[in-house]
Amino acid sequence: MSGRLFGSPMFLGFDHLEQMLERASKGSGDGYPPYNIEQIAPNGLRITLAVAGFRMEDLQITQEDNQLVIRGRQVEEGEERVYLHRGIASRQFQKAFVLAEGIEIGGAWLDNGLLHIDLFRPQPEVRVKQIEIMQGGQKGQGAAGSGVKPRPTPRMLHPVMDVDGS
Repeated sequence: MSGRLFGSPMFLGFDHLEQMLERASKGSGDGYPPYNIEQIAPNGLRITLAVAGFRMEDLQITQEDNQLVIRGRQVEEGEERVYLHRGIASRQFQKAFVLAEGIEIGGAWLDNGLLHIDLFRPQPEVRVKQIEIMQGGQKGQGAAGSGVKPRPTPRMLHPVMDVDGS
């Protein structure tokens, strides 16, 4: 048995899911900044990151393929400060979340040091498609346009006779 998660022949076309799971497992183990993920509706989620000290200009949110990437970078101000104790982190961060196919970003806002990002999944319409079953010898549209050639009709082989009749 292979080490693949979706190695069964019953899972067709799930290679991208396996790659997505690998990418998520290799994600950063850094807990900064802390975040919450909450379900706000049956098809809606909210990610909240604690980004105290970051201004809107210091934050960037992008969607790169199926990843939501949040970056924060604080710019040190020109004035020199003398800290007697510095317990507030002022470091940059990058946090990436793998999004399932169809997830859309509803919006983002910064409020009291918390960055909120709303995500939702539109309800898919239910589709039922009838697949026509054809006889083996019939020519039809079958796999036309799909790039798959239909199986040839089975043929009966006849013994070859020698020309001189033997």
